Amino acid sequence: MDKKPFGVFALVLTACAAFLSLTCEARAQAGSNPYPAMAPLDQYLISDENSEIALARSAAPASISDGAEVMVLGRQGYTTVAKGNNGFLCLVERSWGAATDAPDFWNPKVRAPICFNPPAARSFTTIYLMKTKLVLAGKSKAEIVEATASALDKKELPPLEPWGMCYMMSKEQYLNDDGKSWHPHLMFLAPADAGKTWGADLPGSPVIATNDPEERATIFLVLVAKWSDGTPGPPTVH
Repeated sequence: MDKKPFGVFALVLTACAAFLSLTCEARAQAGSNPYPAMAPLDQYLISDENSEIALARSAAPASISDGAEVMVLGRQGYTTVAKGNNGFLCLVERSWGAATDAPDFWNPKVRAPICFNPPAARSFTTIYLMKTKLVLAGKSKAEIVEATASALDKKELPPLEPWGMCYMMSKEQYLNDDGKSWHPHLMFLAPADAGKTWGADLPGSPVIATNDPEERATIFLVLVAKWSDGTPGPPTVH
């Protein structure tokens, strides 16, 4: 299977995605990081709210996203601009949805539409929204990691609910400079380091997994054949 660059967002997320990739890891090991610090905030914002709403909804098929809550990013953080009626939550993650050691953590070009199902929206999303507030407050990567760990330890953030998953099927996704529109995929969330219990990353397995110790979760990715608009996704290479 083609496991070309994508980032794992722990939407937060992080969403997404994350988004560590083989190419990004090699680049980091080589000491070449084009995004060593946060860019000016304007570079992360989308000036047209309607465009951001449409991009967020493109994460999942319309049968799901049309009834979802939608949040957009502003200078003070994310705010709800469309109420939902099905428990799903759609938003566009930015680069800090990745783990803090990801080379694209400050990449202002990242736009990762993601739609969380109700259990993920109630639990997993809260980490990404907290990280966003810390980023906008000017906190460093180390401070973000420390604050997130403290909030999880003190149970100020809810534990990951069972059956959490997310849709990342937007043709307009920009996951990192190498992956861009990678593949339409689904993400399934499990607590702690659970990759082995799913048979992830084994020869012939369609399941890709990454453990995110910062968010204390394993993110499983399963590629799907079509983008959310029903058009074919890129072929996978076996």
